[in-house]
Amino acid sequence: METALEFFERVVRGTRKGTPMNESGVQSGTLHPFELRNVHPNLPQKVRKLFDDGHGAEATFLAFKYIEKVVQRLSGKTENGQKLMMLVFDRNKPIIRLNSLANQSEQDEQEGYRFMFSGAVIGIRNPAGHEVILSDDPDVCLDHLAFASLLLRRLERSGHK
Repeated sequence: METALEFFERVVRGTRKGTPMNESGVQSGTLHPFELRNVHPNLPQKVRKLFDDGHGAEATFLAFKYIEKVVQRLSGKTENGQKLMMLVFDRNKPIIRLNSLANQSEQDEQEGYRFMFSGAVIGIRNPAGHEVILSDDPDVCLDHLAFASLLLRRLERSGHK
Protein backbone atom coordinates (compact mmCIF):
# COMPACT_ATOMS: atom_id res chain seq x y z
CA MET A 1 0.00 0.00 0.00
CA GLU A 2 1.23 3.48 -0.93
CA THR A 3 1.95 5.93 1.89
CA ALA A 4 0.69 9.49 1.86
CA LEU A 5 4.25 10.70 1.26
CA GLU A 6 4.69 8.36 -1.72
CA PHE A 7 1.38 9.53 -3.16
CA PHE A 8 2.38 13.18 -2.70
CA GLU A 9 5.73 12.55 -4.39
CA ARG A 10 4.01 10.84 -7.33
CA VAL A 11 1.58 13.74 -7.73
CA VAL A 12 4.37 16.34 -7.57
CA ARG A 13 6.54 14.48 -10.05
CA GLY A 14 3.59 14.18 -12.41
CA THR A 15 2.78 17.89 -12.29
CA ARG A 16 6.39 18.91 -12.77
CA LYS A 17 6.24 17.28 -16.16
CA GLY A 18 3.07 19.19 -16.94
CA THR A 19 0.87 16.14 -16.49
CA PRO A 20 -1.27 16.56 -13.39
CA MET A 21 -2.85 13.64 -11.60
CA ASN A 22 -6.35 13.42 -10.20
CA GLU A 23 -7.22 12.27 -6.67
CA SER A 24 -6.71 8.65 -7.67
CA GLY A 25 -3.19 9.31 -8.91
CA VAL A 26 -4.19 8.87 -12.55
CA GLN A 27 -2.87 11.35 -15.07
CA SER A 28 -5.70 13.68 -15.98
CA GLY A 29 -4.35 15.53 -19.00
CA THR A 30 -1.94 18.35 -19.49
CA LEU A 31 -1.92 21.84 -18.09
CA HIS A 32 -1.95 24.91 -20.28
CA PRO A 33 1.40 26.73 -20.25
CA PHE A 34 -0.29 29.60 -18.39
CA GLU A 35 -1.04 27.28 -15.48
CA LEU A 36 2.47 25.81 -15.58
CA ARG A 37 3.97 29.32 -15.37
CA ASN A 38 1.30 30.60 -12.95
CA VAL A 39 0.32 33.45 -15.25
CA HIS A 40 -1.92 35.87 -13.36
CA PRO A 41 -5.60 35.08 -13.96
CA ASN A 42 -6.58 38.78 -14.07
CA LEU A 43 -4.70 39.41 -17.29
CA PRO A 44 -7.22 40.00 -20.09
CA GLN A 45 -8.50 36.80 -21.75
CA LYS A 46 -7.25 38.17 -25.05
CA VAL A 47 -3.66 37.68 -23.78
CA ARG A 48 -4.26 33.93 -23.63
CA LYS A 49 -6.03 33.92 -27.01
CA LEU A 50 -3.14 35.76 -28.65
CA PHE A 51 -0.66 33.36 -27.06
CA ASP A 52 -2.65 30.31 -28.16
CA ASP A 53 -2.82 31.69 -31.71
CA GLY A 54 0.98 32.09 -31.82
CA HIS A 55 1.10 35.87 -31.37
CA GLY A 56 3.50 36.08 -28.45
CA ALA A 57 4.68 39.63 -29.12
CA GLU A 58 1.11 40.91 -29.16
CA ALA A 59 0.23 38.94 -26.01
CA THR A 60 3.24 40.46 -24.26
CA PHE A 61 2.30 43.97 -25.38
CA LEU A 62 -1.29 43.59 -24.20
CA ALA A 63 -0.24 42.21 -20.79
CA PHE A 64 2.07 45.14 -20.08
CA LYS A 65 -0.45 47.64 -21.43
CA TYR A 66 -2.89 46.14 -18.93
CA ILE A 67 -0.37 46.66 -16.10
CA GLU A 68 0.01 50.28 -17.16
CA LYS A 69 -3.78 50.74 -17.05
CA VAL A 70 -3.95 49.14 -13.58
CA VAL A 71 -1.23 51.50 -12.31
CA GLN A 72 -3.05 54.49 -13.83
CA ARG A 73 -6.30 53.43 -12.16
CA LEU A 74 -4.70 52.84 -8.76
CA SER A 75 -2.72 56.08 -8.83
CA GLY A 76 -5.30 58.34 -10.44
CA LYS A 77 -2.61 59.56 -12.84
CA THR A 78 -2.94 59.87 -16.61
CA GLU A 79 0.76 59.81 -17.48
CA ASN A 80 1.95 56.68 -19.19
CA GLY A 81 5.05 54.61 -19.75
CA GLN A 82 8.26 55.23 -17.87
CA LYS A 83 7.10 58.65 -16.66
CA LEU A 84 4.08 57.07 -14.95
CA MET A 85 6.08 54.32 -13.24
CA MET A 86 8.84 56.62 -12.01
CA LEU A 87 6.25 59.05 -10.63
CA VAL A 88 3.91 56.69 -8.81
CA PHE A 89 6.54 54.39 -7.28
CA ASP A 90 8.92 57.17 -6.14
CA ARG A 91 10.36 56.18 -2.77
CA ASN A 92 10.31 59.75 -1.43
CA LYS A 93 6.77 60.69 -2.51
CA PRO A 94 5.07 57.45 -3.54
CA ILE A 95 1.58 57.57 -4.90
CA ILE A 96 1.49 53.78 -4.75
CA ARG A 97 3.24 52.41 -1.66
CA LEU A 98 4.26 48.78 -1.90
CA ASN A 99 5.01 48.66 1.82
CA SER A 100 5.20 50.99 4.83
CA LEU A 101 8.66 52.36 3.87
CA ALA A 102 9.55 52.09 7.56
CA ASN A 103 13.17 51.04 7.08
CA GLN A 104 15.96 50.94 4.52
CA SER A 105 14.99 47.49 3.29
CA GLU A 106 11.41 48.55 2.56
CA GLN A 107 12.61 51.76 0.92
CA ASP A 108 14.98 49.72 -1.25
CA GLU A 109 12.14 47.40 -2.20
CA GLN A 110 10.00 50.38 -3.25
CA GLU A 111 12.86 51.75 -5.34
CA GLY A 112 13.64 48.36 -6.86
CA TYR A 113 10.07 47.82 -7.96
CA ARG A 114 9.97 51.37 -9.27
CA PHE A 115 12.73 50.41 -11.66
CA MET A 116 11.20 47.00 -12.44
CA PHE A 117 7.86 48.57 -13.41
CA SER A 118 9.65 51.26 -15.39
CA GLY A 119 12.01 48.77 -17.00
CA ALA A 120 9.13 46.52 -17.98
CA VAL A 121 7.52 49.39 -19.87
CA ILE A 122 10.74 50.45 -21.58
CA GLY A 123 12.35 47.08 -22.21
CA ILE A 124 9.40 44.75 -22.76
CA ARG A 125 6.24 46.67 -23.62
CA ASN A 126 7.71 49.39 -25.83
CA PRO A 127 9.60 47.10 -28.21
CA ALA A 128 6.50 44.91 -28.54
CA GLY A 129 4.45 47.99 -29.38
CA HIS A 130 6.83 49.79 -31.70
CA GLU A 131 8.68 47.15 -33.68
CA VAL A 132 7.27 45.36 -36.70
CA ILE A 133 9.31 42.17 -36.44
CA LEU A 134 9.48 40.63 -32.98
CA SER A 135 9.81 37.08 -31.83
CA ASP A 136 6.63 35.16 -31.16
CA ASP A 137 8.66 32.50 -29.34
CA PRO A 138 6.26 31.00 -26.78
CA ASP A 139 8.96 30.59 -24.11
CA VAL A 140 9.96 34.25 -24.36
CA CYS A 141 6.31 35.26 -24.17
CA LEU A 142 5.75 33.04 -21.13
CA ASP A 143 8.79 34.58 -19.43
CA HIS A 144 7.34 38.03 -20.06
CA LEU A 145 3.91 36.99 -18.79
CA ALA A 146 5.43 35.46 -15.66
CA PHE A 147 7.20 38.78 -15.00
CA ALA A 148 3.96 40.69 -15.61
CA SER A 149 2.29 38.34 -13.13
CA LEU A 150 4.97 39.06 -10.54
CA LEU A 151 4.33 42.80 -10.88
CA LEU A 152 0.56 42.38 -10.60
CA ARG A 153 0.89 40.14 -7.55
CA ARG A 154 3.21 42.65 -5.88
CA LEU A 155 0.59 45.35 -6.34
CA GLU A 156 -2.01 43.04 -4.81
CA ARG A 157 0.18 42.18 -1.80
CA SER A 158 0.55 45.87 -1.08
CA GLY A 159 -3.22 46.13 -0.64
CA HIS A 160 -3.89 47.85 -3.95
CA LYS A 161 -6.58 46.17 -6.05
